Amino acid sequence: MAPKTMEGRSDAAKPPHIGRSVTRLEDGPLVTGRARFVADLDMPHQLHARIVRSSHAHGRIEEIDVEEARGMPGVLAVWTAEDLQDLPPIPFRATAIQGLLPYKQPVLANGVVRYVGEPVAIVIADDPYRAEDAAETVMPQIAPLPPYLDVETPPAEFAPGLDCEPTVIRKGYGDVDAAFSSAPVVVEIRPSVGRHSAIPLETRGGLARFDAARGVLELHGAAKRPHWNRDQLAEMLGLAPLEIELFENHVGGGFGVRGEIYPEDVLLCVAALRLNRPVKWIEDRREHLMSANQSRGQKHVIRAAVDTDGRILALDETLFHDQGAYVRTHGARVADMTIGLLLGPYRVPAYRATAHYRLTNRTPCATYRAPGRFEGSFVRERLMDAVADRLGLDPIEVRRRNLIGKEEMPYERGLSALETEVVLDSGDYAGLIDKALDFSKLDELKADAARRRSLGESVGVGFAMFVEKSGLGPSEMVKMSVDTTGRVEIVTGAASVGQGMETVIAQIAADTLGVDYRNIRVLHGDTNRIAYGFGAHASRVTVMTGEATRRAAVAVREKALELAAEILQQPLDALRIVDGQVFAPAGASMDLGDVARQLAPNAPARGERLPGLSAEGWFHSTHMNYPYGVHIAVVAVDRETGGIKVERYSIAYDVGRAVNPALVEGQIVGGLAQGLGGALLEEFAYDKEGQPLSVTLADYLMPSSMEMPQVDVLICEDAPSPLNPLGLKGAGEGGLNAAGAAIAAAVDDALQMPGFVTALPLTPQRVKARLAELAGTGT
Repeated sequence: MAPKTMEGRSDAAKPPHIGRSVTRLEDGPLVTGRARFVADLDMPHQLHARIVRSSHAHGRIEEIDVEEARGMPGVLAVWTAEDLQDLPPIPFRATAIQGLLPYKQPVLANGVVRYVGEPVAIVIADDPYRAEDAAETVMPQIAPLPPYLDVETPPAEFAPGLDCEPTVIRKGYGDVDAAFSSAPVVVEIRPSVGRHSAIPLETRGGLARFDAARGVLELHGAAKRPHWNRDQLAEMLGLAPLEIELFENHVGGGFGVRGEIYPEDVLLCVAALRLNRPVKWIEDRREHLMSANQSRGQKHVIRAAVDTDGRILALDETLFHDQGAYVRTHGARVADMTIGLLLGPYRVPAYRATAHYRLTNRTPCATYRAPGRFEGSFVRERLMDAVADRLGLDPIEVRRRNLIGKEEMPYERGLSALETEVVLDSGDYAGLIDKALDFSKLDELKADAARRRSLGESVGVGFAMFVEKSGLGPSEMVKMSVDTTGRVEIVTGAASVGQGMETVIAQIAADTLGVDYRNIRVLHGDTNRIAYGFGAHASRVTVMTGEATRRAAVAVREKALELAAEILQQPLDALRIVDGQVFAPAGASMDLGDVARQLAPNAPARGERLPGLSAEGWFHSTHMNYPYGVHIAVVAVDRETGGIKVERYSIAYDVGRAVNPALVEGQIVGGLAQGLGGALLEEFAYDKEGQPLSVTLADYLMPSSMEMPQVDVLICEDAPSPLNPLGLKGAGEGGLNAAGAAIAAAVDDALQMPGFVTALPLTPQRVKARLAELAGTGT
């Protein structure tokens, strides 16, 4: 092919894509009504499932009468556990924590029910309304058993020979007892965090179909971890992984709750295989509020040994973690992360933590955005405030005295979380405090709050620090190819749950390869398209998939330049790729589509080169990395009603390197909305019999735009991660992490009552009860 000169085209450097707030690629279908959620999918000859659920928190199943339901028009099947004896219980992620295996959840309750909402039967009919009508006739006869609900009391019996404490997790280092015995000051608090969770706009759902022509089972509606879910479902159903495909549709919110293996997913697959027809199930909101994973419920007793200057000598932490009725797919990860990441940005010479992981007769728990860190930051920052109050010191100064210095990075904690050693990779914590104080104008905020308090208002300012984790390994792989038109295709096993993944991956590829990001298509959500994938969780996609993408782009770029140098008869190091064009110094050029055409399978062979302008990129990482931040809240408290209004909020966050600052800010503000909910409104309440009291959105209160304050976000890039060449860290959970802690501190300040907040959420009822309690003691 003869070289060509591109008149009117410039090989001048284009503005980089990384670091720019470019428009998201994935939003077109979402904002024009063309998105396809699982509820939008229908298939010929489709059947519909309805789940019959336990109305008892704990009881022995004596009988399940299904005969009337089986005889109703349109009903094809009604199954109980007796009909599914060949199905194993639902597995959990690989873990070094022992003792969990006997506590896995069966697909349908077998002999005993352990929470209200537990599936006891499935009804399948040719119409969703017929399925629902038939399900209402299924009558489980259940003999009630006493529920176990208080995790601070001795564990009850789970099954013969097993109690409700599958494991006790212990972590720590140093001589804690010696530190406490010699400490001049010991501070103890007993904070707790109420149960709440993600309430995504889209509830769970699925559509399973067995393709007899291919011998493949399909499950539509996957999210978060499609490849892991595929492999586990295959094992449960006795299939090879290649005999099952999972498809990710548009996802109306994930946040850790969506995309796990639930009983309903398994039931749909079994029904599609047995009945040889597509079977669909869409969860209603009431089902979601009593059956989907809940989170957070924890009680803590934590002590600090400190010197008279407020420097920490040791911490001693005891956690009582309410896991709910069964061990679900996350195992004991939330309890493990809580104590493994509890120390935040502070130097702690000696540490001992004991986590009592206990099962109760409530809905099972798992991860929810910033799992273990929302809870841990609330506990740790409440403790720092208590130390400051005891010693009469400024709370921010106490924090400064305990910070790990930037010169100490990387800093080995001597702890583990998520089966990896905690090594803080980079951070300038003191520097971020300075930036946050200046950005928020904290002195002015405090002065204005004091002025308003002098006029009779209850207004306060709260401060909290946190360290997040991101970039969970171990591996990620992408496939990248350039077609003969010059368009770039990236195939990844990562998942999209609304975080802007397609845009970020395209930006990284665009800068590395030298193309416009809008000329890149990122494909995901089909386990048959790529052999490996680790999904979207633990704020890992930008770090892991991003670096795998960069490596694939480097390989494609090198391949393109080598061939272009041969065709253009130019030195390899003289060529550049700009906006999809390969430029030589003399002005000769060719576009990437031309290069790809030379490598097409039907093109003449080019020596030993393999066909296709394509490459795979792998990235392996043995450690997570650790972004960090500061939250500052201004609140007003109504002493008469107990209501709390968050008036203003500032977040400073060091993300290492922001690929797309607008997306980082969006993640932070969105996370804050959920953190505000957990701090003030959201709680899954249960009565003394274990009956859920929050099964509608009239009872489970969520923040709206009316509750959201003005939010100012400062994105910093002072501590890029040394664990990947771009310095990337994650941004998905920092907006939520310290929200409870900062709001709690602000409420203390507003009421001028240090230590007032001991429990979240700060509902009006809880605030009024606490005020009455303290008034009764004369505090």
